[in-house]
Amino acid sequence: MKYFVYVIQSLKNGQLYKGMTTNVEVRLNEHNTGRSFSTKFGIPWELVYVEEFEDGLSARKHEKYLKSGRGRAFLKNKLNGLE
Repeated sequence: MKYFVYVIQSLKNGQLYKGMTTNVEVRLNEHNTGRSFSTKFGIPWELVYVEEFEDGLSARKHEKYLKSGRGRAFLKNKLNGLE
């Protein structure tokens, strides 16, 4: 089974949300229909970054990294086209 780490951005307030899933399309739909409490106040959301992993442990580690200070800097550079 493939795992994905994804980042979505609120079109309402610009907030970023980082998560992990096995189906990005279904998960994005859940965020945009208010079925995720932590993101329902930022609807609508758009996918801005996704990375595929072979196992859940690697995906979870990368998700945790993106939520760290270094990971946020990496993501900022990636989203601004600097990496």
